[in-house]
Amino acid sequence: MDTSAFAGGAPYPTLAQVWDPEADDALVCLDVHQETHDVKSFTFASVAGKQFDVRAGQYFLFTFPAGGEDDSRCYSVSSSPLRRNAFSITVKRVAGGRMSNWLHDTMQPGMSVTAQGPLGTFIRPAGAAQKYLLLSGGSGITPVMSMVRELADSYEQADVAFVHAGRAPADLIFRHELSGLAARLKTLRLHFLPEQLGNEPSWPGLTGRISLDYLRLAVPDLAERVILCCGPQPFMAAARKIAAEAGVPAHRYIEESFDAAVIDADVVTPIQAPAETIYAVQFSKQARSIDVSAEQTVLSCAKKAGIRIPSSCANGMCGTCKSKLVSGSVNMVHNGGIRQREIDAGFFLPCCSKPTSDLVIDR
Repeated sequence: MDTSAFAGGAPYPTLAQVWDPEADDALVCLDVHQETHDVKSFTFASVAGKQFDVRAGQYFLFTFPAGGEDDSRCYSVSSSPLRRNAFSITVKRVAGGRMSNWLHDTMQPGMSVTAQGPLGTFIRPAGAAQKYLLLSGGSGITPVMSMVRELADSYEQADVAFVHAGRAPADLIFRHELSGLAARLKTLRLHFLPEQLGNEPSWPGLTGRISLDYLRLAVPDLAERVILCCGPQPFMAAARKIAAEAGVPAHRYIEESFDAAVIDADVVTPIQAPAETIYAVQFSKQARSIDVSAEQTVLSCAKKAGIRIPSSCANGMCGTCKSKLVSGSVNMVHNGGIRQREIDAGFFLPCCSKPTSDLVIDR
């Protein structure tokens, strides 16, 4: 038998190359899908046809040419990591959000973008007990949806309770898909918690916000589970407090390090007390100059002065604030949000960099 051909004589495809996070960045949009009235999913593939090695819960740092000027945002992968030829992100339109509005209004199949990743450590811990509580609020559902889709694709027999909160039933992202998965996966228990009824007065379940009483009712064995939580900062703060009150050990409560994994607003970081050594930091495009001490980060002082730099995690992880350093030097302690070749090209992360000389930044 001739094994060199199949399906009408076409040759077997060669083994696809794997996307290299250190070298690859070119993506093409394959599909745009409306999830809810203000949420869309965007599916991307490698321009070179490479496969992706992503872990459920990770994200990509995208650079988009919005408004004639490149800008960057982090978006979590919402698709199953086992489907390696492409991946999806799911984005909620934010009122006044520059990038979310640009994506919703502009992105179409066939358009090209660049992205760095996969990045992030919001992943299921290795060797953990196979009992999980996935807890999400609003668009924070995206990384945990990737986890659920992975479990469904792999037929992993993990005991999963999934609690997703939203503003109203119409705002519950992936509502119908999750209901279908829960009907098929015998080990998945699904709970939706809209804060209000909205236009669905016949909603059959509870409404309100997460609380210790609610989670004990929905997930009686809460304290025995590994909790993975993602959502807006107030939601995660409430979840963290509830988990502690329920007796969940700290090492079994894991949350995303930035707000809902979808960054479209400025985050102000605390300003440390000025130190004796002060450096002049110029932002060339904004024609602004500020003083930054050797003990302060560039981003913290820029935010206080009203200088616009996109940012999110503030700890050198996501790379959202990446900027070009025209001159000067900094002490940068990052957590994977920038690649070595970018550092070699003169880029740095203002959120985790303290000046060691006067600086000129291309912002």
